[in-house]
Amino acid sequence: MRKLFLFGSLIALGLAVGAARAWWVIGHETITEAAALILPDDVPAFYRAAGKSLAHCAGDPDRWKNKEAVFLKSTIAPEHFLDMEDLDGNEPPRNRFVAYALLNKLNRDPEKVGSLPWAIMEGYEKLMCAFYDYRQEPGNPAVAMKAVVYGGNLAHYTTDACMPLHTTRDYDGRKGPDGKMKQKGIHAKVDAFPELNKFAPEEVCRGLQAKAIEGDVFDHVIKFIKESHTHIDECYRLDAAGAIANPTDASRKFIMARCRAGAQLTVDIWYTAWLRSEKLPKHY
Repeated sequence: MRKLFLFGSLIALGLAVGAARAWWVIGHETITEAAALILPDDVPAFYRAAGKSLAHCAGDPDRWKNKEAVFLKSTIAPEHFLDMEDLDGNEPPRNRFVAYALLNKLNRDPEKVGSLPWAIMEGYEKLMCAFYDYRQEPGNPAVAMKAVVYGGNLAHYTTDACMPLHTTRDYDGRKGPDGKMKQKGIHAKVDAFPELNKFAPEEVCRGLQAKAIEGDVFDHVIKFIKESHTHIDECYRLDAAGAIANPTDASRKFIMARCRAGAQLTVDIWYTAWLRSEKLPKHY
């Protein structure tokens, strides 16, 4: 997701290896399509029917890290994570640039700390504006098209947020007592899990229902990221036991729960964008 890793641990499984991406692209697609399957009936039919397209667009933020897209890659890379420890106990400010100023004050590099919650919020508001336009021009195919693109791109970041290793500076190993990195390669193994173990959208969304977010959406996103952060130790415990590379019932249940959390956040933010678009003022 944020840096390139060699999947040395996966070579032993006889797999071709390459650059790490959160959940791999198919993992993002699976969780996004799962979210689309549980959209309520009051969401426009074009959007409810767009599961495959939403899923494809959810992969775009990783495609934007193409090595030849130098300017885009450097801007997009920090959007996928937030290293919570580097906030030194401070609450993430609502404004992206106020957050950068805080991090500079703390002698942290914003590019290395990450900007995931602001990427989610900006994607949410783009979708909300697109839904407003749909309410004004329901017959305009360009409006429906951009809503699907924005919603799919947004889903990449909401599904990043459910992956615990996207909330920590220890995203690919921890230093042991001797100062050496332990469990390097964990990030790639966790990322690969949904795809390699053939998680299906219908399984991911089973029993879930869309819920409109009550109150402030930014607060909801920060609460979600903090909760995801609490699962870091379990990632490391399961990996140390070999249960990520060689799945067990416990590791499958754990990763499935994180995917389900991502589907829930995604559909809830989509649904909230639709509902709140009704009361948006005119753009201009």
